[in-house]
Amino acid sequence: MIKQRLLGKDGPSVGCMGYGAMVLEGYYGAADETEAVATLRHAIDRGMMIDTADAYGEGHNEELVARAIEGRHEHAFVATKFGIVFDQAEPSTKLPTGFGFSLGINGTPAYAEKALEGSLKRLGVDCIDLWYAHYLDPAVPVEETVGAMAEAVEAGKVKHLGLSNVTAEEVERAHKVHPIAAVQYEYSLWRREAEHDLLPTLRKLGITLVAWSPLGAGFLAGPPQVIDENDFRNAMPRFSGDNLAENRDRFQPLIDLADEVGVTPAQMALAWLLAQGDDIVPIPGTRRPARIDENVAAAEVDLSPGFIERINWLAKPGLAAGGTLL
Repeated sequence: MIKQRLLGKDGPSVGCMGYGAMVLEGYYGAADETEAVATLRHAIDRGMMIDTADAYGEGHNEELVARAIEGRHEHAFVATKFGIVFDQAEPSTKLPTGFGFSLGINGTPAYAEKALEGSLKRLGVDCIDLWYAHYLDPAVPVEETVGAMAEAVEAGKVKHLGLSNVTAEEVERAHKVHPIAAVQYEYSLWRREAEHDLLPTLRKLGITLVAWSPLGAGFLAGPPQVIDENDFRNAMPRFSGDNLAENRDRFQPLIDLADEVGVTPAQMALAWLLAQGDDIVPIPGTRRPARIDENVAAAEVDLSPGFIERINWLAKPGLAAGGTLL
C-alpha cells in the first residue's frame, strides 16, 4: 500500500499519489474498456485516489470508475468534478483556453445540483468522497458556487470539497464559505507557476495541492519524437510546431539526470513533486497497470537536497516553450 497523506488540515487520508483517469477516454490514444477497468482496479488496490470528472468522455469515465469500484467501495477514494457543459441546450459561460478553444462553464446552484445527481448515478454511489468545481463560472461568484456545493455536504451527498484551476484569491474567497480540502492545479517540472502565489496561499489555509498533469502530459516520462494525429496533445502549444523539438532540447539534460539515481525520468519527476511537501498529491494517468507500479515506486525514491537543487537548476520556472491551458 502506498504511503498516505492528508487532504486538508483534518484529513481524509489518501495515497501520496493518485490516479488521473482522464487518459482512459482516448485523449492520448485508444483505450480498451476491459483494460481500463483493470487499470482502475489496480490503482485502487495500490491505495491511490481515483480522479475523474463528469466531463471526461461526457460521463463515460465515471461509468468506468463505477465498474472498477463495484464491490470495493469501502477501499476506493473517488474524486470527481463538475462545471464543464457539453449539452448545447444547457446555459453556460464561455471560458477561453490557451489551447485554441473555449469551454462552456456553468457554476450556478441549479446546475451544481443537477450535475451532482448525474455523477452520483453514474458512479453508483450515495456519497462522493471529494467533489471539485472543475472550472469556476466567470458569470457566477465563487461564493455562490461553493455555497451550493456546501449544501451537498450538509445533505450527506459529498464528504469533502475541492476547487480546480483557480487563483489564490478565488481560493481564499471560497474557503470562507466552506472549508476546501484540496485544490487541483497543473504542477510539474514542466509548469511551475503554482509556486508563485497559489501554493503559498494553500499552505496558509491548510489546503492540499493535487497536481494534475504531473508528468507534463507525458513529456517528462520521455519526450515524444512525434505526436499521433488523434492525440489530444496536438492542441497543446508545447507539443505543436517547433515547440516540441525545442522542448526536447531544453529538457534533455533533465531527462538524462534520472540515470544518475537509477530511476526512470517519470519516477524522478514524481519524486521531485513529492519532495516539495507533504501537502502535494500528484495524479499521473496511464492506460497500463504496469505503469501504475512504476509511478507508485516513485514514492520510495529519496532525492537528496543537493540532487533536488540540480533538478531545480535544470528545470527553472518558464523553461518550457509554448503556452498552457490557462
